[in-house]
Amino acid sequence: MDSSATQLQLNQKKRKRTQSRWFFAFVSPWIIGFVCFTIGPMIFSIIMSFTDWDMFSEFNFIGFDNYLRLFKDDIFLKALANTFQYTLISVPINLLLSLGMAYLLSFHLKGMRVFRTIYYLPSIVPIVASTMLFTRLLSSKGLVNQALALFGIDGPVWLLSKDHVLWSFVFLSLWGVGGTMILMLSAINSVGEEMYESALLDGASRFRMFISITIPQISPILFFNLITGVIGSLQTFTQVYMMTGGGPDYASEMIVPYLYRNAFSFYRMGYASAMAWVLFMIVMVLSLIVLKSSSLWVFYEEEVK
Repeated sequence: MDSSATQLQLNQKKRKRTQSRWFFAFVSPWIIGFVCFTIGPMIFSIIMSFTDWDMFSEFNFIGFDNYLRLFKDDIFLKALANTFQYTLISVPINLLLSLGMAYLLSFHLKGMRVFRTIYYLPSIVPIVASTMLFTRLLSSKGLVNQALALFGIDGPVWLLSKDHVLWSFVFLSLWGVGGTMILMLSAINSVGEEMYESALLDGASRFRMFISITIPQISPILFFNLITGVIGSLQTFTQVYMMTGGGPDYASEMIVPYLYRNAFSFYRMGYASAMAWVLFMIVMVLSLIVLKSSSLWVFYEEEVK
């Protein structure tokens, strides 16, 4: 019995070693890619942020000078303010609009699947194509101004006006609201019907059910869309780069396009790397704030068990 038990243990250990080898064999491509293309460049970029390297000369370490210079750079401070302003405007509007659309599309009416498809389709259009479309729509004689003219409103030159250019990017962000809407629609449809039936028996209105049942039940999806929306808006690049280039007079400049120009137009790789790490810290801080606040308003079903 002892020898058979020992042999069984040896077989189990051999099986575990074999499984471990296969596991690392299958996961190794991802590990190698992560180390080479993510961890490696991150380490290299933080080293570069302490230099004034221009990709052609030797490394020249200058300590924290790049970081100190950032907060004396009027263009960077303007880009930072524009990015925060765009985030504060676009993210809440996107969440509210997608939530409203998802709620209306959750009703089981004839032809509703067609409407769901129509509202979702713009979100799968490539951002470059969408940007080119909105550049035409928001031109001085574009469709938007033509529509405003029907009501006697003289539309602005959206992309050349300091007061309106950021709103152009907000309108473009609403074009892709269908992706967020689909997630919320799925969450709304997963809410148990028995909750609504109990509320109806108690005489609750549809609005009260929406506030007291629907929103708490889908709060994890709201939280997910909030945090991804904040991170995404802080990294806005294509729209600015293609539509305005940061103008007029840096009124639409944002952090990532300014970072890109410093790195690949002016060859200030050290300065651009410092900018990237400042952006990383901003994203981390805001993400942590949202994560910490989630305990106050995000509801999970297991919490009531």
